[in-house]
Amino acid sequence: MAFAADASARIRGAPSVLAVTYGAGALNVVNAIAGSYAEKAPVVVVSGAPASGERTGGLLVHHQAKRFDSQLAIFREITCDQACLDDPARAPAEVARVLASARRLSRPVYLEVPRDLFDAPCAAIARLPDAEPDAEAIAACADEVLARLAAARRPVLMVGVEVRRFGLEAEVARLARTLAIPVVTSFLGRGLLASSDAPLAGTYLGAAGDGAVSALVEESDALLLLGVIVSDTNFGVSPTRVDLRHAIHALDGCVRLSHHAYPDIPLGALVTALLARAPRLSDARRVETAHPPHGLADDARAVTPVDIAAGINDLMAEHGRFPVSADVGDSLFTGLDLEPTDYVAPGYYATMGFAVPAALGIQATTGRRPLVLVGDGAFQMTGWELGHCRRYGWDPIVVVLNNSGWRMLSAFRPGARYAELGTWDFAACANALGGRGWRIETRHDLQLALGSAASDRGQFHLLDVRLAPDALSETLRRFAGARAPQATNNAIAA
Repeated sequence: MAFAADASARIRGAPSVLAVTYGAGALNVVNAIAGSYAEKAPVVVVSGAPASGERTGGLLVHHQAKRFDSQLAIFREITCDQACLDDPARAPAEVARVLASARRLSRPVYLEVPRDLFDAPCAAIARLPDAEPDAEAIAACADEVLARLAAARRPVLMVGVEVRRFGLEAEVARLARTLAIPVVTSFLGRGLLASSDAPLAGTYLGAAGDGAVSALVEESDALLLLGVIVSDTNFGVSPTRVDLRHAIHALDGCVRLSHHAYPDIPLGALVTALLARAPRLSDARRVETAHPPHGLADDARAVTPVDIAAGINDLMAEHGRFPVSADVGDSLFTGLDLEPTDYVAPGYYATMGFAVPAALGIQATTGRRPLVLVGDGAFQMTGWELGHCRRYGWDPIVVVLNNSGWRMLSAFRPGARYAELGTWDFAACANALGGRGWRIETRHDLQLALGSAASDRGQFHLLDVRLAPDALSETLRRFAGARAPQATNNAIAA
């Protein structure tokens, strides 16, 4: 359930806790926690460990892989702070330090507890106060950032994942309105500012995204990146590379611009300082961008990914917005065609099997009914977690894009036989797991199933949407097309 803990931290903007057994349990969540580290989700991993006497008894202990401290060494690589609580006298201070790191850095942390010490008495754990940042440095940084924006002809604000992680959405929306410059989100920032009246143009995805949004970013002479992870999933997918030397980049507590940096500047402190000083720079340019699809036709034609997006948008227009969890593949790109809503997906780390357990984590910790977009390949990995829904009263709506293969891999390497999975009957599996399964062949089927699922609470609904193998979203086609020349160039260089 590591993906569930990850999604809980993302959707709530606060640390979640994942308890695992030593060895087999902890090492099983390494991939998910690596994704939490990469995408800045503050998961607190608590693991058991062999008792002190077992470490010196001369016997190998069950679940032990190599050395007793091998597990701790592994988690040092994928968490921002760690502690082995082998001394009750020191444990409260170490726990306080580690939890403070999770909050300050918005990244996972690791606590290991020998099994003979779980019930050992110790002092209360005090919350450590946040360190006070340097007010003069923050002021100087904010003044320089605003001067750069004021001198620019085409300033643009891009907001990213840290804005969500640190709970700064309202403040950043106010800053965007004050500056009155165009605003875009990064891939991981999808859904930010959706409910505000900020001059939001869309989500930047390079050549794979909306052309007007790409032009805004790539032609900007002062690109302010607030909390944006700069990765190949957006900045690498464009023939026009953004020159980050001319950008202003605030991430990981550091603001970089021109040829220097301001260290130890928390993003929240920077935004507050900018708000206190920000002038109105101009009237924000209106950017005509593509509108999310609506109006799913009620007919017997085969379903395409854009039909799925249109059907879900119609559903949310009638029943209100659902939090959405999306998996890697065309399900993720189809999610970009949805109306803005709370949206979690591993858009940078790109691990498969995320969406279904993520949805369970969302409903378990928020009470909100989630909607899932998942491909058949990813569902085969973790979709069986739906079997827990009846026990806990969860009722997600799960849309499986069933195209009998890993079509994102096929898009990058056409004809690859390893991407063929065969056709599984997921609707029948849903019934066996305690939910309601729907086999979707036509747009009429999809419209009927979505409406019925939204109206029926108390059990999960799984929509097994049969897609033709070549039925890809336009975003995935553009993404694969933009990546193909790079792959060819890399192969030639090799």
